[in-house]
Amino acid sequence: MDFLKTGFEGASWGTLAMILIGLLFIYLGVFRKMKPMLLISIGFGILIGNIGTQVGTFGDSSTLSYLNFELLKGVYPLLIFLGLGAMIDFSALIANPKLVLIGIAAQFGIFFAFMVAILFKFPLESAGAISLIGSADAVSSLFLASRLAPELLSAIVITTFLCMAMVPTIQPSIMRLLTTEKERVIKMATPRAVSQTEKIVFPCVALLLTVFLVPKALPLLGMLFFGNLLKECGIIKHLSSTSGGTLTNVLVVLIGLTVGIFAQAETFLTTKTLLIFIIGAAAFKTATMSGILFVKLMNLFLKDGNKINPLIGNAGVSALPDAAQMSQNMGLRYDSSNHLLSHAMGATAASIIGSALAAGILLRLLG
Repeated sequence: MDFLKTGFEGASWGTLAMILIGLLFIYLGVFRKMKPMLLISIGFGILIGNIGTQVGTFGDSSTLSYLNFELLKGVYPLLIFLGLGAMIDFSALIANPKLVLIGIAAQFGIFFAFMVAILFKFPLESAGAISLIGSADAVSSLFLASRLAPELLSAIVITTFLCMAMVPTIQPSIMRLLTTEKERVIKMATPRAVSQTEKIVFPCVALLLTVFLVPKALPLLGMLFFGNLLKECGIIKHLSSTSGGTLTNVLVVLIGLTVGIFAQAETFLTTKTLLIFIIGAAAFKTATMSGILFVKLMNLFLKDGNKINPLIGNAGVSALPDAAQMSQNMGLRYDSSNHLLSHAMGATAASIIGSALAAGILLRLLG
């Protein structure tokens, strides 16, 4: 066998390091059950993109690379938001609009990441792309990074995915630290029943209110609310079920695989990537803390019986559905009759809208 015609040609220590990282991601997905659909796809993509020169040459001149990048930049994020809209139930948010404030408060993680990235001498465009990690919204991060800092796309999106995967690791200790025993057992009233008419009107009104304020967010929010309208109108159920199920799952796998392919040694194994991971992890913790502390602040002005359990403050990040499930699990740990899931999902739904708006604002200012 001609050694120079195999994938070993040009293989470097960096290539081997990336292969180990890819195998680590696959291990975490398979054996640790950490966001398996994401981490397995990313890990295998890293293997594909880094096995030797022949396989690893997905440079900008490659037609395949160009097409994949255009899909990441345009089609994939929009279709994912269509699927999210078809999955999300905005009933809790409609019934209790105060939950919007939790989603807004947690966006402080975006501001934190932006300021820290500036301190580390990242250009404004790169800092704007990095900042979206603070919302834990991988799709909005992908949408923004592909436009403002495509050279950092893999590092930003992989860091965001890792933050989402580490919700069970990062958030519980913060939730326990910032809440008291009394606060953890606050019972929230069951949300009022929301009519079908309200559910149908909501995506239309929400679209008009948000995109008139932030037109650059139209691609993401337009697809999000369109998907939700398909779900709630109940007329074309097969389309909404496909969008929110099979199609979204396939797209998540394709995004993970493609992002992994772009994570090649020469561009990924840099101090910038390490800084992005550190900034992203700190921003995610900051967003979690901001959501919880803001609920505690709100409770100072709310009457007894109408207070909000601070354990849903962590759901102000956009890690759907993991953050809301963590709120539910923590609530049940301290009171087995306290169900917080629907309230937490309302906060997460607000956060998804908020992170898309933040992406639109940053794109308008920096794009």
